[in-house]
Amino acid sequence: MLATATGLVTGALLPAIPAHAAAATFTNPVIWQDFADIDIIRVGATYYASASTMHYSPGAPVLRSYDLVNWEIAGHSVPVLDFGTKYDLNGARGYVRGIWASSLAYRPSSRTFYWLGQIDFARTYIYTATAAEGPWNRLTTISTPYYDAGLLVDTDDTLYVAYGNTTISVAQLSPDGRNQVRTQQVFTTPSSVGTLEGARFYKINGQYYIFLTRPANGQYILKSSGGPFGPYTMRQVLLDLRGPIAGGGVPHQGGLVQTQSGAWYYMAFVDAYPGGRVPALAPVTWTADGWPVVQLVNGAWGTSYPSPSVPTPPRQVTPMTGVDTFDGTSLKPRWEWNHNPDNTKWSVNNGLTLRTATVTNDLYWARNTLTHRIQGPTSTATVQLDFSAMRDGDRAGLALLRDSSAWIGVKRDGGATRVVMVNGLTMDGNWNTTGTGTEAASAAVSGSRIWLRASADIRPGAARPGTFSYSTDGTNFIRLGPTFSMGNDWRFFMGYRFALFHHATQALGGAVRIPRFELATP
Repeated sequence: MLATATGLVTGALLPAIPAHAAAATFTNPVIWQDFADIDIIRVGATYYASASTMHYSPGAPVLRSYDLVNWEIAGHSVPVLDFGTKYDLNGARGYVRGIWASSLAYRPSSRTFYWLGQIDFARTYIYTATAAEGPWNRLTTISTPYYDAGLLVDTDDTLYVAYGNTTISVAQLSPDGRNQVRTQQVFTTPSSVGTLEGARFYKINGQYYIFLTRPANGQYILKSSGGPFGPYTMRQVLLDLRGPIAGGGVPHQGGLVQTQSGAWYYMAFVDAYPGGRVPALAPVTWTADGWPVVQLVNGAWGTSYPSPSVPTPPRQVTPMTGVDTFDGTSLKPRWEWNHNPDNTKWSVNNGLTLRTATVTNDLYWARNTLTHRIQGPTSTATVQLDFSAMRDGDRAGLALLRDSSAWIGVKRDGGATRVVMVNGLTMDGNWNTTGTGTEAASAAVSGSRIWLRASADIRPGAARPGTFSYSTDGTNFIRLGPTFSMGNDWRFFMGYRFALFHHATQALGGAVRIPRFELATP
């Protein structure tokens, strides 16, 4: 089957190309990092995907791949969360708000990428770029909040948006994409199914499809032969399907994409806390009457499948693990701040400098906390820290950050410097701080630099251990403090992250320098 709309195939059909002679099989998850609510497209020979980031900034990462299996982070569609002061940790905060399920599309007529998402149930924002890595700029704001939206570029270049929760609607945008022309309810989910959301919108062989998730255990699809506004009929794609990650949930949400050779794949996410929601890939076939069928292995979403047959990639993608020496003058796209940073208080120049931006005893209120996804199933982050310019009352270090957190770092008080392990940083279900942390262990340190290490086990299915250690020479590490239990509750949505921080408890003016960060797997 050949697709005729963006999100599936763009441009003319390509001539026969030799298949990429890579590994004969791939293993799920294809990315063991927290990338949820995936939208996936192909533009020529390149695949792109977008994901949710909630309160992290920049938001909506754009992932890039040439084979659907090996992915890199190309950039972010939302450069800054300028949706209100709460996203600045300035008098309010936006935990578990911000960038939810959103949509990524490509418009061949203008060679433009589109990102569309609603914020705070209030309005929808559209950003555009001519390259996936950016720069991305805001095109428009639309007063209708398109909840869990999927953007379709039709074969006649018309823009449509499918959206909603249980009640599914379709909107048509103006030719320039700046305004809503009409919107219409097209489907009401039967009570026997419950909730459907997470819309993805496709046109395949002249049929319109809205791909919907039943959180968090099912996937359904609507099909219309009468046009984008229906009428639609519904079919179940999967329900309570065993997933490819031991202890993890049912693969769901995500989207469909077609390779250059005509094969179809479904990239979903698997609930896999404490690490988050991680992408898994499976091939898809189609029935004679035009319905997708996920190909199973022994009745389950396979832990491995034959690798997609694709042209030889033009290059290797940039690994999501490894060493970052903060070369150049900008952060690499693997990094995201906890809320928007104060850009006057940090810099990159062959090393990262964090100057204190907040006076607080609460890490959840501290600005300029820089986060990095954890690599599963287990990984270790090691950071070198120069603390010579810290001031009395300053706290700097490496955290395992979520609604229950712990950290290892440096405290400077009364001119004395100690390395400490702190746990008991907690939030309640409304994301208000309920614990600012308790010092569980400490040791005196001298000199001006230290190496800090956090190791995280993010295999899903249970609470998992996080441990902390430090070194004064970068080679010999000393364990500090008790094991920290990383919970696997889903309600914070985002998984645990490694986080670099530096905040004041007395007065601003201190600084730390981080010349090296390494994320390593066993």
